[in-house]
Amino acid sequence: MGSERPESIIAARGTRLSMRINLTDRQWAGFFLFSGIGQFAIFLTVAEAIDPTYSVSTNYISDLGVSAAAPVFNTAIILVGLAVLTTSWFLFRTFHDRILMILVALAGIGAVGVGVFTEYSPDGLHSLFSLITFLFSALAAIYGFRVIRPPLQYISVLLGIFSLAALGLYVSGTYLGLGPGGMERMIVWPVLVWGLAFGGYLLVESPSPPMSAK
Repeated sequence: MGSERPESIIAARGTRLSMRINLTDRQWAGFFLFSGIGQFAIFLTVAEAIDPTYSVSTNYISDLGVSAAAPVFNTAIILVGLAVLTTSWFLFRTFHDRILMILVALAGIGAVGVGVFTEYSPDGLHSLFSLITFLFSALAAIYGFRVIRPPLQYISVLLGIFSLAALGLYVSGTYLGLGPGGMERMIVWPVLVWGLAFGGYLLVESPSPPMSAK
C-alpha cells in the first residue's frame, strides 16, 4: 500500500468514479427526475421564506415568480421543467412507452412555461402552462402504474388521483379552508412526492422491468 505511487492511486480512483457514473437509461431517468424535483422542493421553500409577506394559504405558488423571490423560484421551476423533459426521453428509451413519454414531457414543458411566462404575461399564457403542468403531472403519476411494481404502483395511482381531485376543487373555487395557495399545494405536493419516489425507484436498477405497451 505504501509503495503505490500517487498517480496510480488517482488513476484508480478515477476509474472507480467513471464506473459509478456509467448509468443505464433507466438510472439516468431516475437521476434527472429525482434531482430536478428535489432542487425545486428545496428552493420552493427558500422562495417562500424570502418574502415575509408571503402566505402559503392566501397566495398562489406563482406569486413567488413576481415577488422578491422571483429569481429563486423562476430558476428552480425552469430547471425542474428541463429535468422532467429530459427524464421523458430516458423513460422512452427504457420502457418504450410513447404515452408515458408524452405525459411526462408535457408536464416538463408546462413547468418551463410557468417560469418563463410569469403571472404578468399576456394572453393567459401563465394560466395555460400552469394547467398543463398540473394536469399532465397527475396523469403521468396515474399512468406510471404500467411501469412500476407494487407497492409503489398503487401509491403512484393514489397520488395522481389525489392531485387531480385537488385540481378539480381548485378550479371550482372550493378550497376547504386551506385558501387558494393551500389547495394549490394539494395539487402540487402529491406529484412532487410521486416524482421523488419514482426517481428513486428508477435509480435502483431492475434486471427485468415490467413490460409496457408501445
